[in-house]
Amino acid sequence: MRKILIVGAGQSGLQLALGLQAQNYDVTLMSNRTADEILSGRVMSTQCMFDTALRHERDLQLGFWESQAPSIDGLGVSVAGPDAARVIDWVGMLDGHAQSVDQRVKMAGWMDTFAQRGGRLVIHGAAVSDLDYFSRTYDLVLVAAGKGELVSMFARDAARSPYTEPQRALAVSYVHGLAPRPEHPDFDAVRCNVVPGVGELFVMPTLTTSGRADILFWEGVPGGPLDVFQGVKDPAEHVALTLELMETFTPWEYARATKVELTDAGGTLAGRYAPTVRHPIGRLPGGGLVLGVADVVVANDPITGQGANSAAKCAASYLASITEHGDRPFDEAWMQSAFDRYWATARHATKWTNAMLAPPPEHVLDLLGAAGELPPVAARFANGFNDPADFEDYFYDPEKTAAYLGEVAGADAAQA
Repeated sequence: MRKILIVGAGQSGLQLALGLQAQNYDVTLMSNRTADEILSGRVMSTQCMFDTALRHERDLQLGFWESQAPSIDGLGVSVAGPDAARVIDWVGMLDGHAQSVDQRVKMAGWMDTFAQRGGRLVIHGAAVSDLDYFSRTYDLVLVAAGKGELVSMFARDAARSPYTEPQRALAVSYVHGLAPRPEHPDFDAVRCNVVPGVGELFVMPTLTTSGRADILFWEGVPGGPLDVFQGVKDPAEHVALTLELMETFTPWEYARATKVELTDAGGTLAGRYAPTVRHPIGRLPGGGLVLGVADVVVANDPITGQGANSAAKCAASYLASITEHGDRPFDEAWMQSAFDRYWATARHATKWTNAMLAPPPEHVLDLLGAAGELPPVAARFANGFNDPADFEDYFYDPEKTAAYLGEVAGADAAQA
């Protein structure tokens, strides 16, 4: 039985550990926190899992909360114009529903499941010196802890990382009491509100520790009017600031948020990081090698909601690469090939995310505007969150965008 160590108990680490466990690998999982500490701690993300990522969980029978979490059936885009008026507002319907489960709930539940199924769970923070020892006692060591000392083992890939500084200041609040969008009260949708030159507000339904809730998530351009959360420690002040900014920049969202309350004392989060792709193989002082997983090696800004989705896709890709490799050594060539297989998918999410961080060019504004008049355009853009590869065919190139919009408009006119 092959022995595998996974350091990090997030979406990718736990999903991969449970997948390998089901294939009868001898898996050890290291976490710096217990399940109870995770469940009672601070929120970790704004995860919204789209259809492909959810299917990876279902394949492993890990969709424990699907019947409880809100079904997200659409994705809407609003763009603010002068005087905070909406100049664009539409919603595209998803081909397969999305869902968000607070990672405190999911990671704690998956960690307990891993232990109940006989997995070896070690509660201990890992240092590079620890991995130096473990690399000699395990057939494969995977690093899925995206923060701290271990990430420094993986060198930045400058060719794939156009940004050297954070492109957004992030501020998250989990709340109860948000009213439905009056335009579409009959279904749940993720709402992306764009304030040009200032930032974005995302609103999404979720399942948290206290049941159904909604996430209010500001992404502010650094140094701009939304970049005011650094140093705010009091959760009540954090939420009050969130609402104040909503009233100023997205009054249509503020109108349904006047009665919200924080879900719990750990329901806020703020921070920033530079989107970075890293080389996938870490070299230890003793000569051993470790393979980076998910956001250890591909960390995108959350503006396109790809973090948890990419983590699930990475875990599924690595699971296939490991099980298909049989009893052969997990050497450097295999590690590189495992990452390359994942990057074939991940590169599309990275390209799209980096594009969305930049000021939108005219043809993209035309596309977003047309989506308000042409439902097929709205639906295609919405479903790109599940499959970012599709953006290659109509999003980046002005000529492809114009051709696509002309085709859809022609079909719409013919149908009319």
